[in-house]
Amino acid sequence: MHDLRPDRDPITGFLSRSAGLHAAMQVVAEAEASGSSLAALWLDIDRFRQINESFGHAGGDSVITQLAARLRRALRGDSILLRMGSDEFVALVPSATLQLATEIGAAVLAEIERPLVIDNLMMRPSVSMGIAVHESGEDPLSLFERADRAMMEAKRRGGKRLIVSGDQPLSGRLGVQLAREELIVEADLHRALESGCLALEYQPLVRVDGRIEAVEALMRCELPERRLLPGKFIPVAEKTGIIVRLGEWCLLQGALFAARLRDEGVATKVAINVSRAQLTSRSFAPALQAALICANVAPALIELEFTESLFLDLSETVQANMRSVRAAGVGMAIDDFGYGYSCLANLKDLPATKLKLDRSLIRVLPDDRRAYAVVKAMAMLGRELGMTVVAEGVETAAQQAAVEGAAVDAVQGFFHAHPMPDEAVLAWLKERKTHEL
Repeated sequence: MHDLRPDRDPITGFLSRSAGLHAAMQVVAEAEASGSSLAALWLDIDRFRQINESFGHAGGDSVITQLAARLRRALRGDSILLRMGSDEFVALVPSATLQLATEIGAAVLAEIERPLVIDNLMMRPSVSMGIAVHESGEDPLSLFERADRAMMEAKRRGGKRLIVSGDQPLSGRLGVQLAREELIVEADLHRALESGCLALEYQPLVRVDGRIEAVEALMRCELPERRLLPGKFIPVAEKTGIIVRLGEWCLLQGALFAARLRDEGVATKVAINVSRAQLTSRSFAPALQAALICANVAPALIELEFTESLFLDLSETVQANMRSVRAAGVGMAIDDFGYGYSCLANLKDLPATKLKLDRSLIRVLPDDRRAYAVVKAMAMLGRELGMTVVAEGVETAAQQAAVEGAAVDAVQGFFHAHPMPDEAVLAWLKERKTHEL
C-alpha cells in the first residue's frame, strides 16, 4: 500500500526529497552538538532505465518498492531513509563510523542483490553506492555531495559496488558546483511559480500544404536576474516533483491561449507536453478538466503530447488518466518517436492520432539515405494507422524538401518559425490567414 503522507514518497514510504533535506539538517546538527559520527549512504539502482523499458513504469515501481523494503531490512532502525530521485536513495545512519558504515553498506549490497521475480522473470538487481562520513563543521549539502560523487564513481566503475568518499578521483569544484546549481534551480522554480516568472512560447506545426496543424506550447522561465533554459530547469523539475505544478500551470495557460486564438478568429490546436510525473498523479484528470472549464475551450482545440513509454505504462493511475483524456475528447500525440527505445510493434495499440518523428532522424537529411528511408516508411505506416505524421526539427530548405519527399503530413522547426511569445505567434497566425484569403 502506498504511503499518502505529504512528507513521504508514496512508492517507498521514505522521506520525500524536501522533507529529507530538512531531516538531514536536524540530524547533522545533532551529530555536531554531540560530537557523534554520522554516515550518508547514497544508492543508485543499476540499469534502472532498462528495467523501466523492459517492464514498463508499473514494473519499475514494483522493483522500487521491493528494493526499498530490502534496504529498510538491511539498515538499523534508527536510520533515516530518503528518496532523492526516481532510482536514487540516501540512508543517514547515526553513530556510524567509517568502518561500521562500510560494513553496513556491504550488507545492503548483499541484500539488494538477492534474486527478484518480476513478471515471471528472475532478475538480479544491484546498486552503485557512495559512502561519506560527516566531518566536523560540514553542512548537510556538502555531506550529500561527497556521498553522491562517491556513488557516481561506483557507477563509473561498472556498478554493483560501493565507493567511500575520498577513494574516487578528485573532481575539483565542478561536482560541488553542479550539485549546488541544482538546488539553486529548484529554489528558482518555486520562486517563479509564486512570482509569475513563467511564460509559454509557441512554435507552429505547419502542414505540407501550408495550413497550420497546431502550435506547441513550450515553457520558459524568466527571472528578474536571469533566464533559466528548459534544458536546465526541466530535469530538475522532474527530479524534484515540481514538474506536476509546472504542468498544471501549463495546461491552464495553454487552454486559455487556445480560447484566445479562437476568439481572435484564428482557431488553432494548442499542443501541451505532459510528463510522467503528471500522468502518475491523481490530480492530473481534475487539472485537465479544470483547464478546459476555466478556459471555456473545446477539447478538440487541445492536444497532449506524451512519450511512447507513457502510453505503455499499465499502472492503474496512468491508465485512468489516459481514459480521462480520451473521454474528454482531447487529442493525443506520441512525441520524439524514433529516439531511444521506440517500438514499431507498439504503434498498433496506442490511442494516439499523431506521431512526431524525433529530430535525430531529421537533422541528418537529406544526406543520410537510410534515415530518409526510415522517415518515409514511418510516414506510410503512420498514415495506414490513421495518424498525422510530423517531422520535428526541420531547419533548412533541403530538410523540408526531404520530408516532403518522404510524404510526412506536417513539419515543425526553425525553417518555418522559431518559438514565439503569445502576441507574436498571434500576429504570425493572423498574417498567414490574411495571405490565405
